[in-house]
Amino acid sequence: MKKVIWLVMDSFGIGNASDADKFGDVGADTLGNIAKNYKLTLPNMSSLGLLKAYEQNNQKALQVKGEKELLQGVFYGSAKELSKGKDTLSGHWEMAGTLMDVQMKFFEETIPAFPKELTDEIIQKSGIKGILGNRHASGVEIINTLGSEHIKTLKPIFYTSADSVIQIAAHEECFGLEKLYKLCEIVREIANAWGVGRVIARPFLGDEKRGFERTVNRHDYSIRASGKSVLEIAKEGGKEVVGVGKISDIFGGHGISKKRVAYKLDGLFDATLDEVRKLQKEGIVYTNFVDFDMEYGHRRDVEGYAKGLEYFDGRLPELLESMSNDDLLIITADHGCDPTFKGTDHTRENVPIFGLFKNSKIGSIGVRDTFADMGASIAKFLDLPNTKLGKSFI
Repeated sequence: MKKVIWLVMDSFGIGNASDADKFGDVGADTLGNIAKNYKLTLPNMSSLGLLKAYEQNNQKALQVKGEKELLQGVFYGSAKELSKGKDTLSGHWEMAGTLMDVQMKFFEETIPAFPKELTDEIIQKSGIKGILGNRHASGVEIINTLGSEHIKTLKPIFYTSADSVIQIAAHEECFGLEKLYKLCEIVREIANAWGVGRVIARPFLGDEKRGFERTVNRHDYSIRASGKSVLEIAKEGGKEVVGVGKISDIFGGHGISKKRVAYKLDGLFDATLDEVRKLQKEGIVYTNFVDFDMEYGHRRDVEGYAKGLEYFDGRLPELLESMSNDDLLIITADHGCDPTFKGTDHTRENVPIFGLFKNSKIGSIGVRDTFADMGASIAKFLDLPNTKLGKSFI
């Protein structure tokens, strides 16, 4: 029984994107710059080809503590992004075999960030009293700044970033979680006409005295690409497709046969192992490890990111022990978010592709022209029709 274990280390770029200058990201290198500032210990990822992938992508070696020899059946390389963005949505859809062909709307770093026509329509159709924020911001910063005013006025906090996104923060108790979700559903329908990639509910708790803290009840409402992803092809072909963490939200549920909710690196890894072990037929277990991006990258927390990498690395032996010779493990990323770089946004970088197919002698897969080669490889591995985009490396 063939299984694909597909792990996305959200924001774990490895630099050297040929078009980084178009995004103001020359010099961004999430892995490389973390390693310059923290003595990383990554024995298990090194044994799966991460360092080889980095060296090949950057034409220079990267040293970490505890480096091990490559395991039998390892493959390694990197990929460029074809999509004209550096966000979660375009990255995941592309790796699954289809480009985001919607002309996505990005909001300027002005105040206000959202056009008046858009916010007027949102206020009119949702019945809210108005909005706060309306600018580019870090979620933690804007909630701390406007949380008290939000509680007094019950006006939700709207903000955006370099992504094509409208983020809406509201207090779970004072405003109400279900009310926030309903608001996001209304905004999602309005935002379709604008080409906005995601509307994200960002609930929080707390007060001015104790401080504010975001909760785990985030929910993403995503636009979708045209064409079928490898997930949809797999589901239609009778395979099981398990989305762990925010995967189902990213794909709007398309191609997902089971949604597994989980939070934090430990919870996501536990859920992944559980779903791999429980899989009863051929299929895909696809997990997004959002903390690398949300907790460490955007917050420019180098030490937190580094310790997160070491935790992830330390859990890999459990996963490897659960794999049979017929399983395919792919570890990758969707974009960069260099915690040493200017600002708080994502960074345009190539992403690593490394992993294990015990029955193979793949080795180096080079620098791929598109993330979609992952989806094409999964389709071939599971004996499914080809994806619209991409070439298999297996």
